[in-house]
Amino acid sequence: MQTLKELADLCETTISADSSDIQISDITLRSGDVDDGYLFAALPGQRVHGASFASEAVSKGALAVLTDETGSQLLAEQSLDIPTLVVPDVRAILGAVSAAIYGCPTDTLLVMGITGTSGKTTTSYFIESAFRAAGHSVGMIGTTGTRINGRPVPTSLTTPEAPDLQRLFAKMRDKDIHRAVMEVSSHALCLGRVSGTHFRIGGFLNLSQDHLDFHETMDDYFAAKAKLFTCDSGTCCDRAVICVDDEWGQKMLEIATASGLDPVTVSTVTTADYSAGPSQLKPDGTQTCVVTTPSGEETELFLPMPGRFNVANALMAIAMVELAGLPISEALAGIANVVVPGRLERVDKGQDFIAVVDYAHKPAAVAAVIEELRGEIDGRLAVVLGAGGDRDASKRAIMGKEAAQGADLFIITDDNPRSEDPATIRAAVEAGTEQVPAEERAEIRNIGDRAQAIREAIAWAQPGDAVLVAGKGHETGQKIGGTIHHFDDCEVVEDALLRYLSGDL
Repeated sequence: MQTLKELADLCETTISADSSDIQISDITLRSGDVDDGYLFAALPGQRVHGASFASEAVSKGALAVLTDETGSQLLAEQSLDIPTLVVPDVRAILGAVSAAIYGCPTDTLLVMGITGTSGKTTTSYFIESAFRAAGHSVGMIGTTGTRINGRPVPTSLTTPEAPDLQRLFAKMRDKDIHRAVMEVSSHALCLGRVSGTHFRIGGFLNLSQDHLDFHETMDDYFAAKAKLFTCDSGTCCDRAVICVDDEWGQKMLEIATASGLDPVTVSTVTTADYSAGPSQLKPDGTQTCVVTTPSGEETELFLPMPGRFNVANALMAIAMVELAGLPISEALAGIANVVVPGRLERVDKGQDFIAVVDYAHKPAAVAAVIEELRGEIDGRLAVVLGAGGDRDASKRAIMGKEAAQGADLFIITDDNPRSEDPATIRAAVEAGTEQVPAEERAEIRNIGDRAQAIREAIAWAQPGDAVLVAGKGHETGQKIGGTIHHFDDCEVVEDALLRYLSGDL
Protein backbone atom coordinates (compact mmCIF):
# COMPACT_ATOMS: atom_id res chain seq x y z
CA MET A 1 0.00 0.00 0.00
CA GLN A 2 1.21 3.49 -0.90
CA THR A 3 -0.03 7.03 -0.40
CA LEU A 4 -0.78 9.11 -3.47
CA LYS A 5 2.04 11.47 -2.42
CA GLU A 6 4.51 8.58 -2.46
CA LEU A 7 3.28 7.49 -5.89
CA ALA A 8 3.40 11.06 -7.20
CA ASP A 9 7.01 11.33 -6.07
CA LEU A 10 7.82 8.05 -7.81
CA CYS A 11 6.19 9.33 -11.01
CA GLU A 12 7.95 12.70 -10.67
CA THR A 13 4.60 14.48 -10.86
CA THR A 14 2.40 16.37 -8.39
CA ILE A 15 -0.87 15.78 -6.58
CA SER A 16 -3.04 18.22 -4.65
CA ALA A 17 -2.23 18.52 -0.95
CA ASP A 18 -5.68 17.35 0.16
CA SER A 19 -5.15 14.10 -1.78
CA SER A 20 -1.65 13.31 -0.56
CA ASP A 21 -2.61 10.93 2.23
CA ILE A 22 -5.02 8.78 0.20
CA GLN A 23 -4.01 5.15 0.60
CA ILE A 24 -3.81 3.05 -2.59
CA SER A 25 -4.00 -0.71 -2.10
CA ASP A 26 -4.34 -2.02 -5.68
CA ILE A 27 -3.95 -1.03 -9.32
CA THR A 28 -5.51 -2.20 -12.59
CA LEU A 29 -5.81 -1.29 -16.28
CA ARG A 30 -9.35 -2.66 -16.54
CA SER A 31 -12.16 -0.45 -15.29
CA GLY A 32 -14.38 -3.48 -14.73
CA ASP A 33 -11.89 -4.92 -12.22
CA VAL A 34 -11.73 -1.81 -10.04
CA ASP A 35 -12.75 -2.07 -6.41
CA ASP A 36 -12.41 0.13 -3.34
CA GLY A 37 -8.88 1.46 -2.86
CA TYR A 38 -7.76 1.04 -6.47
CA LEU A 39 -5.64 3.25 -8.68
CA PHE A 40 -7.03 3.10 -12.22
CA ALA A 41 -4.27 3.20 -14.85
CA ALA A 42 -5.75 4.70 -18.04
CA LEU A 43 -3.51 3.99 -21.04
CA PRO A 44 -3.94 4.92 -24.68
CA GLY A 45 -5.27 1.94 -26.65
CA GLN A 46 -5.31 0.99 -30.31
CA ARG A 47 -8.93 2.13 -30.70
CA VAL A 48 -9.87 4.05 -27.57
CA HIS A 49 -8.10 5.65 -24.63
CA GLY A 50 -8.50 3.95 -21.28
CA ALA A 51 -9.55 7.24 -19.71
CA SER A 52 -12.83 6.89 -21.61
CA PHE A 53 -13.74 4.23 -19.03
CA ALA A 54 -12.80 6.30 -16.00
CA SER A 55 -16.44 6.96 -15.01
CA GLU A 56 -16.99 3.24 -14.53
CA ALA A 57 -13.74 2.96 -12.58
CA VAL A 58 -14.77 5.81 -10.25
CA SER A 59 -18.23 4.32 -9.71
CA LYS A 60 -16.63 1.03 -8.66
CA GLY A 61 -14.34 2.61 -6.08
CA ALA A 62 -11.25 3.99 -7.81
CA LEU A 63 -9.56 6.57 -5.57
CA ALA A 64 -7.27 8.05 -8.25
CA VAL A 65 -6.28 7.79 -11.91
CA LEU A 66 -2.83 7.39 -13.46
CA THR A 67 -2.84 8.66 -17.05
CA ASP A 68 -1.20 10.88 -19.66
CA GLU A 69 -2.09 14.36 -20.94
CA THR A 70 -4.68 13.01 -23.39
CA GLY A 71 -6.26 10.97 -20.62
CA SER A 72 -6.32 14.00 -18.35
CA GLN A 73 -8.25 15.95 -20.98
CA LEU A 74 -10.75 13.11 -21.34
CA LEU A 75 -11.27 13.12 -17.57
CA ALA A 76 -11.99 16.85 -17.70
CA GLU A 77 -14.51 16.33 -20.52
CA GLN A 78 -16.32 13.80 -18.31
CA SER A 79 -16.27 16.32 -15.42
CA LEU A 80 -14.67 13.74 -13.18
CA ASP A 81 -13.37 15.21 -9.96
CA ILE A 82 -10.78 12.62 -8.98
CA PRO A 83 -7.11 12.91 -8.00
CA THR A 84 -5.00 12.31 -11.10
CA LEU A 85 -1.34 11.44 -11.61
CA VAL A 86 -0.37 12.75 -15.04
CA VAL A 87 2.79 11.39 -16.67
CA PRO A 88 4.22 11.60 -20.22
CA ASP A 89 4.12 7.80 -20.77
CA VAL A 90 2.01 5.59 -18.51
CA ARG A 91 3.66 2.33 -19.61
CA ALA A 92 7.09 3.72 -18.78
CA ILE A 93 6.18 4.12 -15.11
CA LEU A 94 3.43 1.51 -14.70
CA GLY A 95 5.72 -1.33 -13.61
CA ALA A 96 7.47 0.71 -10.94
CA VAL A 97 4.15 2.09 -9.63
CA SER A 98 2.61 -1.39 -9.52
CA ALA A 99 5.63 -2.84 -7.73
CA ALA A 100 5.53 -0.05 -5.16
CA ILE A 101 1.82 -0.55 -4.43
CA TYR A 102 2.39 -4.26 -3.78
CA GLY A 103 5.49 -3.72 -1.65
CA CYS A 104 8.16 -4.51 -4.28
CA PRO A 105 7.62 -8.29 -4.04
CA THR A 106 10.57 -9.25 -6.25
CA ASP A 107 12.97 -7.68 -3.78
CA THR A 108 12.49 -10.84 -1.69
CA LEU A 109 11.23 -13.28 -4.36
CA LEU A 110 14.01 -14.79 -6.49
CA VAL A 111 12.74 -14.37 -10.04
CA MET A 112 14.25 -16.19 -13.02
CA GLY A 113 13.26 -14.92 -16.46
CA ILE A 114 13.58 -16.90 -19.69
CA THR A 115 13.44 -15.32 -23.12
CA GLY A 116 13.97 -16.55 -26.66
CA THR A 117 11.73 -17.67 -29.51
CA SER A 118 11.31 -21.36 -28.72
CA GLY A 119 11.64 -23.49 -25.61
CA LYS A 120 10.61 -21.00 -22.92
CA THR A 121 7.69 -23.07 -21.68
CA THR A 122 9.60 -26.35 -21.60
CA THR A 123 12.52 -24.74 -19.79
CA SER A 124 10.13 -23.20 -17.25
CA TYR A 125 8.62 -26.61 -16.56
CA PHE A 126 12.10 -28.11 -16.15
CA ILE A 127 12.97 -25.44 -13.59
CA GLU A 128 9.67 -25.78 -11.74
CA SER A 129 10.02 -29.56 -11.63
CA ALA A 130 13.62 -29.36 -10.42
CA PHE A 131 12.74 -27.12 -7.47
CA ARG A 132 9.56 -28.95 -6.51
CA ALA A 133 11.25 -32.36 -6.61
CA ALA A 134 13.86 -30.96 -4.22
CA GLY A 135 11.11 -29.85 -1.82
CA HIS A 136 11.17 -26.13 -2.61
CA SER A 137 8.18 -23.88 -3.23
CA VAL A 138 8.06 -22.27 -6.67
CA GLY A 139 5.80 -20.15 -8.84
CA MET A 140 5.67 -20.30 -12.64
CA ILE A 141 4.26 -17.79 -15.15
CA GLY A 142 4.05 -18.47 -18.87
CA THR A 143 2.21 -19.58 -21.99
CA THR A 144 0.31 -22.39 -20.28
CA GLY A 145 -0.76 -20.07 -17.47
CA THR A 146 0.39 -19.35 -13.93
CA ARG A 147 1.02 -22.01 -11.31
CA ILE A 148 1.85 -21.64 -7.64
CA ASN A 149 3.34 -24.87 -6.30
CA GLY A 150 1.74 -26.71 -9.20
CA ARG A 151 -1.74 -25.25 -8.74
CA PRO A 152 -3.18 -23.16 -11.63
CA VAL A 153 -3.90 -19.46 -11.17
CA PRO A 154 -5.98 -17.82 -13.96
CA THR A 155 -4.09 -15.42 -16.25
CA SER A 156 -4.63 -14.31 -19.87
CA LEU A 157 -1.20 -13.42 -21.25
CA THR A 158 2.17 -15.20 -21.50
CA THR A 159 3.51 -12.26 -19.49
CA PRO A 160 0.67 -10.48 -17.64
CA GLU A 161 0.40 -6.69 -17.69
CA ALA A 162 2.51 -4.99 -15.02
CA PRO A 163 -0.25 -4.56 -12.37
CA ASP A 164 -1.34 -8.20 -12.73
CA LEU A 165 2.26 -9.42 -12.72
CA GLN A 166 3.22 -7.54 -9.56
CA ARG A 167 -0.01 -8.69 -7.88
CA LEU A 168 0.92 -12.29 -8.76
CA PHE A 169 4.39 -11.84 -7.33
CA ALA A 170 2.89 -10.39 -4.15
CA LYS A 171 0.56 -13.37 -3.90
CA MET A 172 3.53 -15.71 -4.25
CA ARG A 173 5.46 -13.81 -1.60
CA ASP A 174 2.52 -13.87 0.78
CA LYS A 175 2.24 -17.65 0.31
CA ASP A 176 5.92 -18.02 1.28
CA ILE A 177 7.02 -18.84 -2.27
CA HIS A 178 10.72 -18.08 -2.51
CA ARG A 179 11.42 -18.70 -6.21
CA ALA A 180 9.56 -17.93 -9.40
CA VAL A 181 10.31 -18.71 -13.03
CA MET A 182 8.64 -16.86 -15.86
CA GLU A 183 8.65 -16.64 -19.62
CA VAL A 184 9.59 -13.15 -20.77
CA SER A 185 8.20 -12.31 -24.18
CA SER A 186 9.50 -9.60 -26.48
CA HIS A 187 6.11 -7.88 -26.20
CA ALA A 188 6.47 -7.80 -22.42
CA LEU A 189 9.92 -6.23 -22.64
CA CYS A 190 8.80 -3.59 -25.16
CA LEU A 191 5.49 -2.76 -23.49
CA GLY A 192 6.87 -2.43 -19.98
CA ARG A 193 5.01 -5.42 -18.54
CA VAL A 194 8.11 -6.59 -16.66
CA SER A 195 9.28 -3.15 -15.58
CA GLY A 196 9.54 -3.04 -11.80
CA THR A 197 10.59 -6.71 -11.71
CA HIS A 198 13.96 -7.59 -10.22
CA PHE A 199 15.31 -10.49 -12.27
CA ARG A 200 18.01 -12.29 -10.32
CA ILE A 201 18.75 -14.64 -13.24
CA GLY A 202 17.94 -14.25 -16.93
CA GLY A 203 18.19 -16.93 -19.62
CA PHE A 204 18.37 -16.60 -23.41
CA LEU A 205 17.59 -19.67 -25.50
CA ASN A 206 17.52 -18.83 -29.22
CA LEU A 207 16.02 -16.55 -31.86
CA SER A 208 14.15 -17.39 -35.05
CA GLN A 209 11.44 -15.70 -37.08
CA ASP A 210 8.33 -14.79 -35.15
CA HIS A 211 6.32 -11.70 -34.20
CA LEU A 212 7.39 -9.68 -37.25
CA ASP A 213 3.90 -8.19 -37.17
CA PHE A 214 5.04 -6.43 -33.98
CA HIS A 215 8.78 -6.00 -34.63
CA GLU A 216 9.81 -4.53 -37.95
CA THR A 217 12.93 -6.66 -38.40
CA MET A 218 14.76 -9.56 -36.80
CA ASP A 219 17.26 -7.05 -35.41
CA ASP A 220 14.41 -5.19 -33.71
CA TYR A 221 13.11 -8.50 -32.34
CA PHE A 222 16.56 -9.33 -30.99
CA ALA A 223 16.93 -5.86 -29.47
CA ALA A 224 13.70 -6.41 -27.53
CA LYS A 225 15.01 -9.69 -26.10
CA ALA A 226 18.32 -8.02 -25.29
CA LYS A 227 16.63 -5.66 -22.82
CA LEU A 228 16.83 -8.50 -20.29
CA PHE A 229 20.64 -8.44 -20.57
CA THR A 230 21.39 -4.75 -21.18
CA CYS A 231 22.58 -2.83 -18.14
CA ASP A 232 20.72 0.44 -18.80
CA SER A 233 17.42 -1.05 -20.02
CA GLY A 234 15.62 -0.93 -16.68
CA THR A 235 14.84 -4.66 -16.91
CA CYS A 236 18.35 -6.09 -16.80
CA CYS A 237 18.94 -9.30 -14.85
CA ASP A 238 21.69 -9.70 -12.24
CA ARG A 239 23.17 -12.88 -13.77
CA ALA A 240 22.79 -14.31 -17.26
CA VAL A 241 22.72 -17.77 -18.80
CA ILE A 242 23.13 -17.75 -22.58
CA CYS A 243 22.65 -20.62 -25.02
CA VAL A 244 25.30 -20.09 -27.70
CA ASP A 245 24.01 -22.65 -30.19
CA ASP A 246 23.09 -19.98 -32.77
CA GLU A 247 24.51 -16.66 -33.95
CA TRP A 248 21.95 -14.74 -31.92
CA GLY A 249 23.20 -16.45 -28.79
CA GLN A 250 26.75 -15.39 -29.60
CA LYS A 251 25.55 -11.80 -30.00
CA MET A 252 23.60 -11.96 -26.73
CA LEU A 253 26.70 -13.28 -24.97
CA GLU A 254 28.59 -10.16 -26.08
CA ILE A 255 25.82 -7.91 -24.75
CA ALA A 256 25.60 -9.72 -21.41
CA THR A 257 29.38 -9.63 -21.04
CA ALA A 258 29.51 -5.91 -21.82
CA SER A 259 26.80 -5.36 -19.19
CA GLY A 260 28.97 -7.03 -16.54
CA LEU A 261 26.59 -9.94 -15.96
CA ASP A 262 29.35 -12.59 -15.81
CA PRO A 263 27.32 -14.80 -18.19
CA VAL A 264 27.23 -18.59 -17.98
CA THR A 265 27.08 -20.37 -21.34
CA VAL A 266 25.30 -23.56 -22.40
CA SER A 267 25.54 -25.42 -25.69
CA THR A 268 24.65 -28.66 -27.43
CA VAL A 269 27.04 -28.04 -30.33
CA THR A 270 30.20 -26.37 -29.01
CA THR A 271 32.33 -25.89 -25.90
CA ALA A 272 30.52 -24.03 -23.13
CA ASP A 273 30.27 -23.87 -19.35
CA TYR A 274 27.52 -26.49 -19.60
CA SER A 275 27.74 -28.70 -22.68
CA ALA A 276 26.04 -31.90 -23.82
CA GLY A 277 27.41 -34.94 -25.58
CA PRO A 278 25.45 -36.86 -28.26
CA SER A 279 21.93 -37.93 -27.39
CA GLN A 280 21.00 -41.59 -27.13
CA LEU A 281 17.35 -41.93 -28.15
CA LYS A 282 15.35 -44.86 -26.81
CA PRO A 283 12.36 -46.55 -28.51
CA ASP A 284 9.94 -45.03 -25.98
CA GLY A 285 10.96 -41.50 -27.00
CA THR A 286 13.11 -40.77 -23.96
CA GLN A 287 16.76 -39.81 -24.34
CA THR A 288 20.00 -39.62 -22.38
CA CYS A 289 23.24 -37.72 -22.85
CA VAL A 290 26.32 -36.79 -20.86
CA VAL A 291 26.44 -33.25 -19.51
CA THR A 292 29.74 -31.56 -18.70
CA THR A 293 29.55 -28.91 -15.97
CA PRO A 294 31.77 -25.83 -15.41
CA SER A 295 33.94 -27.86 -13.03
CA GLY A 296 34.59 -30.43 -15.74
CA GLU A 297 32.46 -33.05 -14.00
CA GLU A 298 30.43 -35.33 -16.26
CA THR A 299 26.95 -36.50 -15.33
CA GLU A 300 24.12 -38.22 -17.16
CA LEU A 301 21.00 -36.30 -18.16
CA PHE A 302 17.78 -38.28 -18.64
CA LEU A 303 14.95 -36.56 -20.48
CA PRO A 304 11.47 -38.09 -20.69
CA MET A 305 11.01 -36.60 -24.18
CA PRO A 306 12.88 -36.55 -27.50
CA GLY A 307 14.44 -33.59 -29.30
CA ARG A 308 17.95 -32.19 -29.28
CA PHE A 309 16.39 -28.78 -28.69
CA ASN A 310 15.05 -30.16 -25.42
CA VAL A 311 18.61 -30.96 -24.39
CA ALA A 312 19.39 -27.26 -24.87
CA ASN A 313 16.33 -26.38 -22.79
CA ALA A 314 17.46 -28.78 -20.05
CA LEU A 315 20.99 -27.33 -20.00
CA MET A 316 19.49 -23.86 -19.61
CA ALA A 317 17.35 -25.07 -16.71
CA ILE A 318 20.26 -26.82 -15.01
CA ALA A 319 22.49 -23.75 -15.26
CA MET A 320 19.79 -21.40 -13.98
CA VAL A 321 18.82 -23.52 -10.99
CA GLU A 322 22.48 -24.05 -10.05
CA LEU A 323 22.90 -20.26 -10.04
CA ALA A 324 19.83 -20.16 -7.81
CA GLY A 325 21.51 -22.56 -5.37
CA LEU A 326 20.13 -25.99 -6.31
CA PRO A 327 22.71 -28.79 -6.70
CA ILE A 328 22.82 -30.36 -10.16
CA SER A 329 22.02 -33.82 -8.79
CA GLU A 330 18.70 -32.54 -7.43
CA ALA A 331 18.00 -30.63 -10.65
CA LEU A 332 18.52 -33.75 -12.77
CA ALA A 333 16.15 -35.77 -10.59
CA GLY A 334 13.37 -33.23 -11.06
CA ILE A 335 13.89 -32.83 -14.81
CA ALA A 336 13.74 -36.62 -15.28
CA ASN A 337 10.07 -36.65 -14.27
CA VAL A 338 8.76 -33.52 -15.97
CA VAL A 339 5.57 -33.45 -18.04
CA VAL A 340 5.13 -30.49 -20.40
CA PRO A 341 1.61 -30.20 -21.89
CA GLY A 342 1.46 -29.90 -25.68
CA ARG A 343 5.20 -30.17 -26.22
CA LEU A 344 6.00 -33.34 -28.21
CA GLU A 345 3.12 -34.86 -26.27
CA ARG A 346 2.51 -38.43 -27.36
CA VAL A 347 -1.02 -39.75 -27.67
CA ASP A 348 -1.02 -43.53 -27.39
CA LYS A 349 -4.14 -45.66 -27.61
CA GLY A 350 -2.33 -48.80 -28.61
CA GLN A 351 -1.91 -47.89 -32.30
CA ASP A 352 1.12 -49.13 -34.24
CA PHE A 353 2.35 -45.67 -35.24
CA ILE A 354 3.39 -42.52 -33.38
CA ALA A 355 0.90 -39.68 -32.81
CA VAL A 356 2.29 -36.44 -31.40
CA VAL A 357 0.77 -33.06 -30.48
CA ASP A 358 3.15 -30.10 -30.39
CA TYR A 359 2.92 -26.32 -30.00
CA ALA A 360 5.31 -25.60 -32.90
CA HIS A 361 3.83 -22.57 -34.67
CA LYS A 362 6.87 -20.83 -36.13
CA PRO A 363 9.16 -21.94 -38.95
CA ALA A 364 12.22 -23.01 -36.96
CA ALA A 365 10.13 -24.90 -34.41
CA VAL A 366 8.19 -26.71 -37.15
CA ALA A 367 11.44 -27.73 -38.86
CA ALA A 368 12.97 -28.91 -35.58
CA VAL A 369 10.01 -31.08 -34.59
CA ILE A 370 9.81 -32.62 -38.08
CA GLU A 371 13.53 -33.40 -38.02
CA GLU A 372 13.18 -34.99 -34.60
CA LEU A 373 10.29 -37.24 -35.61
CA ARG A 374 12.07 -38.20 -38.83
CA GLY A 375 14.92 -39.48 -36.71
CA GLU A 376 12.57 -41.67 -34.67
CA ILE A 377 10.74 -43.50 -37.44
CA ASP A 378 11.49 -45.76 -40.37
CA GLY A 379 8.13 -45.05 -41.97
CA ARG A 380 6.36 -41.96 -43.28
CA LEU A 381 5.40 -38.68 -41.61
CA ALA A 382 2.12 -36.78 -41.79
CA VAL A 383 1.96 -33.17 -40.59
CA VAL A 384 -1.27 -31.33 -39.75
CA LEU A 385 -0.57 -27.61 -39.46
CA GLY A 386 -2.10 -24.18 -39.97
CA ALA A 387 -1.21 -20.59 -39.13
CA GLY A 388 -2.81 -18.07 -36.80
CA GLY A 389 -4.76 -15.09 -38.03
CA ASP A 390 -3.94 -11.50 -37.06
CA ARG A 391 -0.34 -12.51 -36.45
CA ASP A 392 2.96 -12.40 -38.37
CA ALA A 393 1.78 -13.20 -41.91
CA SER A 394 5.33 -13.38 -43.30
CA LYS A 395 6.00 -16.71 -41.58
CA ARG A 396 3.03 -18.55 -43.13
CA ALA A 397 4.68 -19.46 -46.43
CA ILE A 398 7.91 -20.40 -44.64
CA MET A 399 6.01 -22.77 -42.37
CA GLY A 400 4.34 -24.27 -45.43
CA LYS A 401 7.70 -24.80 -47.07
CA GLU A 402 9.19 -26.45 -43.97
CA ALA A 403 6.27 -28.85 -43.65
CA ALA A 404 6.13 -29.66 -47.36
CA GLN A 405 9.80 -30.55 -47.57
CA GLY A 406 9.87 -32.53 -44.32
CA ALA A 407 6.64 -34.54 -44.48
CA ASP A 408 5.21 -37.21 -46.74
CA LEU A 409 1.70 -35.86 -46.21
CA PHE A 410 1.04 -32.25 -45.29
CA ILE A 411 -2.54 -31.35 -44.42
CA ILE A 412 -2.99 -27.58 -44.25
CA THR A 413 -5.75 -26.68 -41.84
CA ASP A 414 -7.06 -23.89 -39.66
CA ASP A 415 -5.29 -22.80 -36.49
CA ASN A 416 -6.84 -19.75 -34.80
CA PRO A 417 -8.12 -17.66 -37.75
CA ARG A 418 -9.31 -14.89 -35.43
CA SER A 419 -10.66 -12.04 -37.59
CA GLU A 420 -9.06 -13.19 -40.87
CA ASP A 421 -10.57 -15.33 -43.61
CA PRO A 422 -9.37 -18.89 -42.87
CA ALA A 423 -9.13 -19.81 -46.56
CA THR A 424 -6.81 -16.84 -47.18
CA ILE A 425 -4.50 -17.98 -44.39
CA ARG A 426 -4.43 -21.54 -45.71
CA ALA A 427 -3.67 -20.25 -49.21
CA ALA A 428 -0.66 -18.33 -47.87
CA VAL A 429 0.64 -21.49 -46.18
CA GLU A 430 0.04 -23.51 -49.35
CA ALA A 431 1.92 -20.95 -51.45
CA GLY A 432 5.03 -21.79 -49.46
CA THR A 433 4.79 -25.45 -50.42
CA GLU A 434 5.32 -24.52 -54.05
CA GLN A 435 8.87 -23.47 -53.19
CA VAL A 436 9.69 -27.15 -52.74
CA PRO A 437 10.45 -29.04 -56.00
CA ALA A 438 7.53 -31.27 -56.98
CA GLU A 439 9.57 -34.45 -56.72
CA GLU A 440 10.61 -33.58 -53.14
CA ARG A 441 7.29 -32.17 -51.98
CA ALA A 442 4.85 -33.89 -49.65
CA GLU A 443 1.36 -34.76 -50.77
CA ILE A 444 -0.63 -31.59 -50.01
CA ARG A 445 -4.21 -31.51 -48.80
CA ASN A 446 -6.13 -28.38 -47.83
CA ILE A 447 -8.81 -29.11 -45.19
CA GLY A 448 -10.11 -26.19 -43.16
CA ASP A 449 -11.96 -28.30 -40.58
CA ARG A 450 -9.16 -29.07 -38.12
CA ALA A 451 -10.88 -32.13 -36.65
CA GLN A 452 -11.42 -33.59 -40.12
CA ALA A 453 -7.80 -32.82 -41.03
CA ILE A 454 -6.61 -34.75 -37.97
CA ARG A 455 -8.90 -37.68 -38.76
CA GLU A 456 -7.58 -37.88 -42.33
CA ALA A 457 -3.97 -37.90 -41.11
CA ILE A 458 -4.74 -40.71 -38.66
CA ALA A 459 -6.60 -42.70 -41.34
CA TRP A 460 -3.58 -42.32 -43.65
CA ALA A 461 -1.07 -43.69 -41.14
CA GLN A 462 0.36 -47.20 -41.38
CA PRO A 463 2.56 -49.21 -38.99
CA GLY A 464 5.88 -47.43 -38.35
CA ASP A 465 4.59 -44.01 -39.46
CA ALA A 466 4.19 -40.84 -37.40
CA VAL A 467 1.47 -38.19 -37.31
CA LEU A 468 2.36 -34.71 -36.04
CA VAL A 469 -0.45 -32.29 -35.16
CA ALA A 470 1.27 -28.96 -34.67
CA GLY A 471 0.54 -25.34 -33.86
CA LYS A 472 -1.82 -25.38 -30.88
CA GLY A 473 -0.24 -27.77 -28.39
CA HIS A 474 -1.72 -27.22 -24.94
CA GLU A 475 -4.47 -24.86 -26.15
CA THR A 476 -8.06 -25.91 -25.51
CA GLY A 477 -9.82 -23.40 -27.73
CA GLN A 478 -9.94 -22.30 -31.36
CA LYS A 479 -10.64 -18.61 -31.97
CA ILE A 480 -12.80 -18.01 -35.03
CA GLY A 481 -13.99 -14.45 -35.44
CA GLY A 482 -14.67 -13.17 -31.95
CA THR A 483 -15.68 -16.54 -30.54
CA ILE A 484 -13.50 -19.17 -28.86
CA HIS A 485 -14.74 -22.69 -29.55
CA HIS A 486 -13.58 -25.61 -27.43
CA PHE A 487 -10.88 -27.49 -29.32
CA ASP A 488 -8.17 -29.65 -27.82
CA ASP A 489 -5.79 -31.32 -30.29
CA CYS A 490 -5.04 -34.13 -27.83
CA GLU A 491 -8.73 -34.88 -27.37
CA VAL A 492 -9.36 -34.92 -31.12
CA VAL A 493 -6.32 -37.11 -31.77
CA GLU A 494 -7.46 -39.53 -29.06
CA ASP A 495 -10.93 -39.73 -30.59
CA ALA A 496 -9.49 -40.27 -34.08
CA LEU A 497 -7.20 -43.03 -32.81
CA LEU A 498 -10.08 -44.83 -31.12
CA ARG A 499 -12.06 -44.63 -34.37
CA TYR A 500 -9.04 -45.89 -36.28
CA LEU A 501 -8.61 -48.85 -33.95
CA SER A 502 -12.32 -49.70 -34.13
CA GLY A 503 -12.33 -49.54 -37.93
CA ASP A 504 -14.51 -46.42 -38.15
CA LEU A 505 -11.93 -44.32 -40.04
